[in-house]
Amino acid sequence: MRRRTFCISTALAATAGTAGLAGLARAQTKWDFATAYPAVNFHSKNNQQFVDEVAEATGGELQITPHFGASLFKMPEIKRAVQTGNVQMGEFFLVSFQNEAQIFGLDGLPFLVNGYDEAFKLYQAQKPYLEKQLDKQGQILLYSVPWPPQSIYSNKEIHSAADLKGLKWRVYSPTTARIGELVGAQPVTIQEAELSQALATGVIEALITSSATGADNKLYEQLKHFYKVQAFIPKNAVTVNKKAFNALSEDEQEVLRKAAADAEKRGWERSREVDKESLQVLRDGGMTVEDPTPELQADLRKVGETITREWVEQAGPDGQAALDAFEASK
Repeated sequence: MRRRTFCISTALAATAGTAGLAGLARAQTKWDFATAYPAVNFHSKNNQQFVDEVAEATGGELQITPHFGASLFKMPEIKRAVQTGNVQMGEFFLVSFQNEAQIFGLDGLPFLVNGYDEAFKLYQAQKPYLEKQLDKQGQILLYSVPWPPQSIYSNKEIHSAADLKGLKWRVYSPTTARIGELVGAQPVTIQEAELSQALATGVIEALITSSATGADNKLYEQLKHFYKVQAFIPKNAVTVNKKAFNALSEDEQEVLRKAAADAEKRGWERSREVDKESLQVLRDGGMTVEDPTPELQADLRKVGETITREWVEQAGPDGQAALDAFEASK
């Protein structure tokens, strides 16, 4: 009898041990999250809070490690890395991938939206088609957060589009390249991590980007003027590899989606605040922050009309449907 009791006890202990090992295995589920922005950037801080909330809500069963500053993959490589499963999660700048699918470039069309409220309506119109495209590429959209409005930096005073002619113009997307072409500038592709060096060495002389990018990269040390043209409000997208997501338990998937929804809401609110804070950083750094002249604004709006017309011609039914949905929501 004692031997039978011992055997049962041993079996129970073994079962408990197996369960413990299974729990340990789940606790060791780890993902990597590739992003190109420095840890101090507001997108990165939002992403860090997202992964912290996921870890807490899952009791550490899903641990996501963010890799900031393009330390895992360079910006142009991140989307593909998620798609192929080389990394489970990634953040990328949507408009940079317009050549893959025009829907990625919708929020980069100049002067399509007026402020954050309209930018959010545009996102709601764009979102179903974004999700459709990403699904084809083996990805799931978790959340998307905007940058502050894109405006012009230059050392030269810019009173009209003619003043941009011949300048070495930094580009990061097909649309910013097209803007450069239409105003007669010289487009040069430069990633954010290379901005300071490109300015210091004269590789670029002017650019269109957000107040936040200017503040993060201390562009006020090399450039004198910031013109608040507020051409468009582009977004970053945070995606997850579909196979990796589907391998999670239903509870973990629910936690991930809840944390993503919170990150998106928080990120949109924070972007507004960051714009105001960053403009002040530029002023404090000695940069002149000013509204564009009526002539410059009118010139750029004409450029925007041309770019939007060209986009519609290439975007196909999905692009037109997204644009129609946006117009109906205004």
